[in-house]
Amino acid sequence: MTKILRFTDLIAEGKVSGKRVFIRADLNVPQDDDGNITEDTRVRASVPAIKDALEVGAAVMVTSHLGRPTEGQFKPKDSLAPVAKRLSELLGCDVPLVSDWVDGVNVQPGHVVLLENCRVNKGEKKNDDALAQKMAKFCDIYVNDAFGISHRAEATTHGITKFAPVACAGPLLAAELDALGKALGNPKRPLVAIIAGSKVSTKLIILKSLAEKVDQLIVGGGIANTFMLASGLKIGKSLAEADLVGEAKEIIDAARTRGASVPIPSDVVTAKEFAPIAKAETKPVADVADDDMILDIGPDTTRALAAQLETAGTIVWNGPVGVFEFDQFGNGTKTLAQAIANSMAFSIAGGGDTLAAIAKYDIADKVSYISTGGGTFLEFLEGKKLLAVEVLESRAGA
Repeated sequence: MTKILRFTDLIAEGKVSGKRVFIRADLNVPQDDDGNITEDTRVRASVPAIKDALEVGAAVMVTSHLGRPTEGQFKPKDSLAPVAKRLSELLGCDVPLVSDWVDGVNVQPGHVVLLENCRVNKGEKKNDDALAQKMAKFCDIYVNDAFGISHRAEATTHGITKFAPVACAGPLLAAELDALGKALGNPKRPLVAIIAGSKVSTKLIILKSLAEKVDQLIVGGGIANTFMLASGLKIGKSLAEADLVGEAKEIIDAARTRGASVPIPSDVVTAKEFAPIAKAETKPVADVADDDMILDIGPDTTRALAAQLETAGTIVWNGPVGVFEFDQFGNGTKTLAQAIANSMAFSIAGGGDTLAAIAKYDIADKVSYISTGGGTFLEFLEGKKLLAVEVLESRAGA
C-alpha cells in the first residue's frame, strides 16, 4: 500500500480531539430536475470519516464539488443544499450549509458544517496556491477522502495538501488504495482482467498496461469487436475501430509473449438493429453476416470465460461485455457477473456501467471491493500516478 498518513491512525493516537478538521469528500451525486438526489452512494461513503472525527470531538468542515459550476458565479443548481439535507439524515444531526467560506469558517468542536460547492471558488480547478493557503490556514488537519477526484490536482485535493499543518488520507481513500494495491501490486494469480466498453481508443493505455501484468485479458463490447477484426474475423456492421487493429494485434502479441492470453469469442449474439425489441440470434463467429451487429458474447464463449473467472486468484472488472441493458443481450454480462460472485478470487470492480450491472444482477455483496471512482479507477489501471495521492505521499516523507 502507498505510504501515506491515515486519518484513522491520527485518531488512534489521540491527535484529532478538539482539532479543526477539513475533509474533502466526493459528494458529486446525480440529481433529478427538481434537485432531488437520485443515487446517494457517494454521500453514504463519506459518512465514516465525518463520524470518526465527530466522535472524538473535532470541529469538522466538509466540502465537495457538485456538477460543473462557473468559478465565481454561484447558481442555485450548483448548491450542496440537497447533500446537506441527506448528510443530516445519515448523521442524525444538523449539518448547516456555509457559503462564502474561503476566508474562514466558524464551527465548534463536536459539530460539523458543509462548505458550499468548492468549484465555485476562483482558482479551485487551476489549483491556485493562494486559495489553497487560505484554506489551509483555518484547519489543523486536512483529510482527503475523495478518491473519485484524486486523479486531479485542484486546490481542495492537491494545493491544500501542501500547506495544511497535517495532511492525511480518509478511510474511503485509504480503502480504495488498499484494494487497488492488492489487485495490481502483488496479486494472487491467476490475475484476470475484464476490460469492456464501446471503444478501444478510450481504454488503449489500460489494455496495453494490463497486457504486461495479467494472465488473461478478457475484452468485451465494441473493444472485443476490434480485437476480432485483428484476429481476421468478420464483424458485420458492429461497432469497432478499424484504425486500431494494429494496436489490438500488438496487445494480443504482448500478452502471448508473456504466456498470457486475450481470449477471442468463438460465438456471439447478433441482431440486425440496435433496439430494445431487436431479435437476438446466436451464431459461431465464422457465420457473422455483413448486416449483423454483435451485441453480446455467445454461450460457448461465456462458459469458457466463466470457467477462467471461477478459478482466478484476482479479478479486475471494468465494463459489461454486451448490451446488458437489453435482456436478450445480457446473458454474457450476467453469467460473468455470477462467475465473479461465485469465485474465491479477490475481486475489484469500477466504472459506472459496471456498477449498474452489479446492481442489476444483485451481486454487490459478493464483489470484494467496489470502487467509487470511475475516472480515478481507470487511471490507476493505466498505471498513472494519482496526483492528489502523490502529494499525500510527499507529505508522509515517502
